[in-house]
Amino acid sequence: MASFKELEVFKLSVQYVKSIYQITKSYPKEEKYGLISQLRDAAIGIPPCIAESTGRRTANDRKHFIDIALASLYETHSQLIVSEALEYIAKERLNNAEPFIEKLKAKLIAYQNSIKDRPSST
Repeated sequence: MASFKELEVFKLSVQYVKSIYQITKSYPKEEKYGLISQLRDAAIGIPPCIAESTGRRTANDRKHFIDIALASLYETHSQLIVSEALEYIAKERLNNAEPFIEKLKAKLIAYQNSIKDRPSST
């Protein structure tokens, strides 16, 4: 199995984190411990879940970590929608982010579906 660093889904998740950090740079300072923190925390949780999934022994354990990554992706998407409603980001910025979110979601699901039990070592 390839290192998690070589997985396309991992690389995409790192790009997503970078985009969330870039987007939240323009948020009001009063959101530092609110929406900024929540968005960044949820986004930054995605790559480690992918990495951790590669170190788990059973397919169910590995898939579980991808479930967590997907949940974090959904969380960030909902927070971007709230950000647009609060006028912290323009509708166009949200519309531009959504195709990448969908692409990352599809890659996470495809990766999860590809996970099989590893042969036991005896």
